Amino acid sequence: MLADRDRIFTNLYGFQSPGLKAAQMRGAWDGTKHLLDRGKDWIISEMKASGLRGRGGAGFPTGLKWSFMPKPDPARPSYLVVNADESEPGTCKDREIMRNDPHLLVEGCMIASFAMGAHACYIYVRGEYIHERERLQAAVDEAYEAKLIGKDNVHGWPFDLYVHHGAGAYICGEETALLESLEGKKGMPRMKPPFPANMGLYGCPTTVNNVESIAVAPTILRRGASWFSSFGAPNNVGTKLFCVSGHVNTPCNVEEAMSIPFRELIDRHCGGIRGGWDNLLAVIPGGSSVRCVPAEQIIDCPMDFDSLSKLKSGLGTAAVIVMDKSTDIIRAIARLSYFYKHESCGQCTPCREGTGWMWRVMERMVEGRAQKREIDMLLDVSKQIEGHTICALGDAAAWPIQGLITHFRGEIEKRIDQYAANPHSDPVRIAAE
Repeated sequence: MLADRDRIFTNLYGFQSPGLKAAQMRGAWDGTKHLLDRGKDWIISEMKASGLRGRGGAGFPTGLKWSFMPKPDPARPSYLVVNADESEPGTCKDREIMRNDPHLLVEGCMIASFAMGAHACYIYVRGEYIHERERLQAAVDEAYEAKLIGKDNVHGWPFDLYVHHGAGAYICGEETALLESLEGKKGMPRMKPPFPANMGLYGCPTTVNNVESIAVAPTILRRGASWFSSFGAPNNVGTKLFCVSGHVNTPCNVEEAMSIPFRELIDRHCGGIRGGWDNLLAVIPGGSSVRCVPAEQIIDCPMDFDSLSKLKSGLGTAAVIVMDKSTDIIRAIARLSYFYKHESCGQCTPCREGTGWMWRVMERMVEGRAQKREIDMLLDVSKQIEGHTICALGDAAAWPIQGLITHFRGEIEKRIDQYAANPHSDPVRIAAE
């Protein structure tokens, strides 16, 4: 269990003020100029040594991502963009940072921008996050007033920070769609390459990072890379915010060490599974876009990128959705299918057509009004969508269905048999082949 002295987000629950003075008492903005004086190369090498992997879902090494930025060019300014469009169902960690500890994020933006030679940073906030944006903007205003950021700040690195409010589109959580939206265009993903590090915001070098990835940077640099990398398993190090929801006795957001076993996470922080461990059916371990994992596989699994990848799932954003045996697992996955169908931007044909097709088949499977041969047809269509779209929304729509069919095919067949055993006036429809 992570000791309180090792927690980075010491005001995660908002028991103290989110203001500047309270944040400084908790350690924010402590020796920031000293960190900048050690130079860009030192900051990037320290971030690489820390082993921090992106907390937005993909798990790409943060220090390595920062190092991809080209050397500053007067003709093409560099930008840092912070992805605060936290729209993944089940995920609610970044909102607590912005609401209760915003100065960690503001300071992190300053340090990360300096390391990449950027004089401006944009924080793109999810459209539904009204209170969070207000708290974050208040923190930015305080930092400007105290000359911690701005053109002529006490740190000697001219730096401007802008908070941009989105309009509530899930697709804008994808980094290139976010950049399109920031530029005032329709939020639709771009083809890659070129990658944002070469041609991002306004055609200039840009790095896009998650809120948590940026907010932990100042503490890592102050305490040292070896401190951060002392938690977790190799290649899966550091502390992590877990959002646990669903059928646990006390759902919560909690900062814990990476690689904590699932059972320990639930027992220590969530009061156990509702109805006891024998009542656990399945878990979606990383937000709704990863495959569900049945109880017997996840109970003792370490909660990290590599361990969950071996189970054909993923840590993602560490949004742990727990489902007990009262759950209609088929209906739950059908509801996620509707979400991805609704949020598809429509740019790619496999996603635009496939998400709607999969949702309609899933709706019939919820009732049992399907044929068993459609199960393999549905799996085949999900495979044709996966990996064939510009962004990962197609994958996100396919993976929950793949997890359902892999682990709970028997439930689908049982539902179909129950429907067939009772006479119905409506004929059983068949998916178009």
